Amino acid sequence: MAAADAEVGVLIVGGGPVGLTARALLERWGVRSLLVERHHELSPFPRARLVNVRSMEIFRQLGLDTEIASGAFARKYGRIRFRDTLLGREFATAAMVGVHAPISESPVLGVVTSQDRLEPVLLAAADTPMRFGVELADLTEADGSVLASLVDRARGARTRVRARYVLAADGANSTVRRLLGIDTAGPGAMGDFTTVMFDADLSRWCAHQPAGVYLTPQGAFTPLYPEGGWAWFFPTPEDAAHATHDDWSTLVSRALGLDPGRRAEVSRVQGWVMNAFVAERFRHGRTLLAGDAAHAVPVIGGLGLNAGLADAHNLCWKLAAVLHGWAGPDLVDTYETERHPVARRTLRQAVDNTKLMVEVQKQRREQLGADPEAPARQAELPWSEQYFAQMGLVLGVTYHSDAVLPDGGTPPEPSDAGADSGTDAGTAAGTGTGTGTEYVPAAAPGHRMPHLWLAPGRSTLDAAGEWFTLLTPDPARWEGQRATPWPLHVEALPHEHVDVCGLGPHGALLVRPDGHVGARWREGPPDDATLHRALAAVTVTRATPPST
Repeated sequence: MAAADAEVGVLIVGGGPVGLTARALLERWGVRSLLVERHHELSPFPRARLVNVRSMEIFRQLGLDTEIASGAFARKYGRIRFRDTLLGREFATAAMVGVHAPISESPVLGVVTSQDRLEPVLLAAADTPMRFGVELADLTEADGSVLASLVDRARGARTRVRARYVLAADGANSTVRRLLGIDTAGPGAMGDFTTVMFDADLSRWCAHQPAGVYLTPQGAFTPLYPEGGWAWFFPTPEDAAHATHDDWSTLVSRALGLDPGRRAEVSRVQGWVMNAFVAERFRHGRTLLAGDAAHAVPVIGGLGLNAGLADAHNLCWKLAAVLHGWAGPDLVDTYETERHPVARRTLRQAVDNTKLMVEVQKQRREQLGADPEAPARQAELPWSEQYFAQMGLVLGVTYHSDAVLPDGGTPPEPSDAGADSGTDAGTAAGTGTGTGTEYVPAAAPGHRMPHLWLAPGRSTLDAAGEWFTLLTPDPARWEGQRATPWPLHVEALPHEHVDVCGLGPHGALLVRPDGHVGARWREGPPDDATLHRALAAVTVTRATPPST
């Protein structure tokens, strides 16, 4: 294989929130990475608006949740409101669950913020190299690594980087996905949309009824930053290509319902395509897709960004484990096994949200066209209470793969367990995570470890880190277990949580670095090699149990 100018553990392609989060996670887990971004700076566009409660749990693990929340909107903005115009009468409202008010199932709150506020925080969260204005031109895999050809877009200079793995987070139009010839499945392009950013003093109408999203028949309005600024997104008009700055200002003012003579000041207009697809596979050799490169999710419901962050959280500990030598290379296969079903389910939910939104807007436009004073009937908004109430999908994701052991912690016999059985993530026989709007905490293998307080201000979720965590009401019973070479922390689980975790007085939960339960023993360890065998199985390591 040709010589390289540099060698890294992981080459990250794409400097959006998913790539930046992966960079921070890999640094936390001791992996040398390089991130390349084809643009010359972070995105100046607001784009994604919602960081949900699960994503904030990930950022809490990175120590970033407080800083991200400090630049976000107050929690009273965690609401969606339905109006005929932004300045018109309101006929329905719904809270963003996990954002508008604290929930008992998590130690954190989700936030309404703009992507261009989030990305600088993520950029500053790691010191590993990042190159702006550098584009991936080609990939070649051989001899246990990937040789990437990179081009500096300003100077035209080419460099070659050898990486053990490539993490592609380069968006819906992914260059990496195209180079690898990976197809996609799903509705595809759901339409052309335009986002218009503008300034207007709307406090008279909105200050007493704040919201993160105001939905109208003319499109959605969102406040951009706590200190000001607005965005309006809507299906692109047929004559948009010929619209002037004044035309956009007129359109915004009309959609707002401003009085004649008052105009909104337009600052920027961006056209974009609402894509809806899932890549047919997330892995090609040593290259893995994440975020929009793996699944382009419509924006309605705020699911896409958060699904991408969960991808990075799931994948990065596995890459770290393999690169540090305490996991077998087949552990990386479980990334696709676990995340592909989640992507399909998330896409279905987002597509359903979008279709319902479009239908509601269409019906209301037709009503107003026939009678400008037509009353709005809430019965026509079957989704208003579900729009952001999706804790079953946000916190109830359940993984089924070789990196999860059945209850009892005994590795199963070799089978086709890694294949997609058709069971969606978030639903598991005999467990109660619920679907869609409902979430019931469960500590069964594969589930996110339920949030329970270990001590004031310290959650069970805080026990997860760059290691496996054994939570048990009887640490002394498990201390004699040999766990080498895996990093392991043993933590005492308060006895008041034993029943909710489905444990006896000597039982234990093995929690993976991403906070999901890898194994559960309702009673004490059957023998001195119990934990060793379980860790070898969860990390897909061909390890020999120690002699007893």
